Amino acid sequence: MTIQEMVYIVSDSVGETAELMVKAVASQFFGKDVEIQHFSYVEDEQDINNVITVAKYRPSIIAYTIVLPDLKDYLDQRADEEQIIAVDLMHPLMNAFSQKFNMEPNRQPGQMRKLDENYFKRVEAIEFAVKYDDGQEVRGLKQADIVLVGVSRTSKTPLSMYLANKQFKVANVPLIPEVPPPKELFEIPRKKCIGLIISPEKLNEIRRERLKRLGLTNSASYASLNRIFEELTCAEDIMKKIGCPVIDVSNKAIEETADIILAMFNKRGSFA
Repeated sequence: MTIQEMVYIVSDSVGETAELMVKAVASQFFGKDVEIQHFSYVEDEQDINNVITVAKYRPSIIAYTIVLPDLKDYLDQRADEEQIIAVDLMHPLMNAFSQKFNMEPNRQPGQMRKLDENYFKRVEAIEFAVKYDDGQEVRGLKQADIVLVGVSRTSKTPLSMYLANKQFKVANVPLIPEVPPPKELFEIPRKKCIGLIISPEKLNEIRRERLKRLGLTNSASYASLNRIFEELTCAEDIMKKIGCPVIDVSNKAIEETADIILAMFNKRGSFA
């Protein structure tokens, strides 16, 4: 391969998908990356003409991802006129989807990038939930979209992770009678805070099962009803001081509790 040979990547978005495919194919021929030039965000026939003008004077291939039919057809026509090889990387598979699933594509450029942005937002939210789980780094409370408070075993952590998968940054704080709640809890807008309560009987059942899995006896104060009543009373007093909404999670799945929280947000635009 000489330095004059080139692959032009043409896209109505960034062109990342096309570049990955071109490099994968080039590796089967040259054992290294092919020389590539990008023409991103092409919008009209003039943009296509610019590509053709450059490409026709060099040994080259045009590899493109263009979802707009008129623009695609114009590129095919101009490439054919100038005897330039132009390879459509998307439409064969799009046509297969349409035929098999009886659907039409929305033909909107940049959809993959939107998916990527959502992915990275989700990862960021999950990392946030891990970092600020169980009262760690209380400074994160002011950065959170949602702050969950409640006694131990009210599903704060799994609920945080579930909401993080929906791109919410969630911190959670355990409420323990012997440990004063962080002052930051009373400094953040109450609309961000959600209190989780549970019936004493249900919590006793959950904690007894927890002790059993850990190989401990049920005599531990952690699972005693007296201790549970003390914790719940203390937690409810703190929630009242915060002024946050409270959800009873006694017989609710994680998804159900999350739906209630999201419904509060969607209805009021906040959690207040």
